[in-house]
Amino acid sequence: MTEHITTVAGVAVDTRHWIGGERVASVETFTDVSPIEGSTLGEISRGTATEAAAAVAAARAAFPAWAATSRAERARILHAIADGVEKRIEDLANVETLDNGALLRSHRRGVMPRVAHNFRFFADWLLKLEHEDFTTHTSGSAAGRGHTNHVSWDPAGPCVLITPWNAPLMLATWKVAPALAAGNTVILKPAEWSPLTASLLADIAAEAGLPAGVLNVVQGYGTEVGNALVSHPDVRRISFTGSVPTARHIARAAAANLTPLSLELGGKSPLLVFADADLDLAVDLAVEQYDNAGQVCLAATRILVEETVSDEFTRRFVEKASRLRQGDSRDEATDLGPSIHPRQLEKIDGFVRRALDDGARAVIGGKRKDALYYEPTLLTDVAQDSEIVQEEVFGPVLTLQTFGDEEEAVRLANDTRFGLAATLVTGDHERAERVTARLVAGTVWVNCFFVRDLQAPFGGSRHSGVGREGGTWSFDFYCDVKNTVTAPNGWQDHG
Repeated sequence: MTEHITTVAGVAVDTRHWIGGERVASVETFTDVSPIEGSTLGEISRGTATEAAAAVAAARAAFPAWAATSRAERARILHAIADGVEKRIEDLANVETLDNGALLRSHRRGVMPRVAHNFRFFADWLLKLEHEDFTTHTSGSAAGRGHTNHVSWDPAGPCVLITPWNAPLMLATWKVAPALAAGNTVILKPAEWSPLTASLLADIAAEAGLPAGVLNVVQGYGTEVGNALVSHPDVRRISFTGSVPTARHIARAAAANLTPLSLELGGKSPLLVFADADLDLAVDLAVEQYDNAGQVCLAATRILVEETVSDEFTRRFVEKASRLRQGDSRDEATDLGPSIHPRQLEKIDGFVRRALDDGARAVIGGKRKDALYYEPTLLTDVAQDSEIVQEEVFGPVLTLQTFGDEEEAVRLANDTRFGLAATLVTGDHERAERVTARLVAGTVWVNCFFVRDLQAPFGGSRHSGVGREGGTWSFDFYCDVKNTVTAPNGWQDHG
């Protein structure tokens, strides 16, 4: 038993899969390494098509009973999972900090409490989920008039949820919570670079009374497990957060079975700063884009500033960004931790070196530091069609461009293949309405950033995604939405 337990920050973590309510080991393992200090955190069971098939079978077997469980009981168990998360916030925060390198202070105060909130929100939303019955007044024939329409949400079946490494547990539970609330069973496949808190979630869910097979966790390295899961004919929904190339692969596999997909993909979001903006606010929001060492899909990495205030904005930005402290993520004073993996650091450095070779200028940063740390970087003198402006870097690298008027600002903002989010800073309410109406983005923030209400729709446009999740939109995806039409006055009296 102990050979499958690793201790991370004093917390015991099982490195095996969780399938059908039991721990299952694989013959082969892969090594999980901390980006903070380079230490080995554990040897993780490396799943194959065999474990993938077993997890789908377990989810399929558990589905009828869970789908038939009352809404009230499902909600009770989800609240119990939230209770379990809240009891273990310190454990979860410490483990995830070592596993993916994000700030411990953020995990403690924001991320892990949000994990618990994810379960509570969808538990409560489930209990009030309803659509008011409506009467058909027009139809193809007079005989259809007066019929009552009743909308309901039927659980779909086993769901495969594939999650990224930059906010492992929070992003996983954005998917797990609504899928379970909807009455589905789940196979969670966490990212190979940050797998540990998914294992702890399995323990918490079991302790909360979630029946065996309702939540399964399958670890994997490479594509074998993922391929087997997304191509399985018994899977009824696939939700994926990650890169565009991987999404294309998943979509091709899912197409064979016509499995519905929800895809939240990359971004190259703009931050538009107009001359009438509060420049201190604009600078604060711009520097905030370095959060999590720039490893945030929603980050507004393209800063677009009106020409008349660009010099003053840049001066204030450099002054504020230069005060950021980079170092050990466990230190309360640290603002930026490391990149998660050597491959990611090489990718970031490659983007910046090529941009500099093409004529870009580094106002700040522009080079790697020791270990997995990359300096907060701001590049100017970049062409709109350049790689650094068009492609997602996923590191602490921002570009700055200027615009002359509102028309040019919108054109530059929309001129990428992405459309995940946009941030707008202006003091003119009418301008805000005009510009936001024209921006191509799933979410637009005006004079704020990263405000995420779970009842709002979330997703991307263009190559940033397919579909929306959040609130009722999540249940629309994770369920088969049914409309029942009943004829008026058609009942016989059996009394």
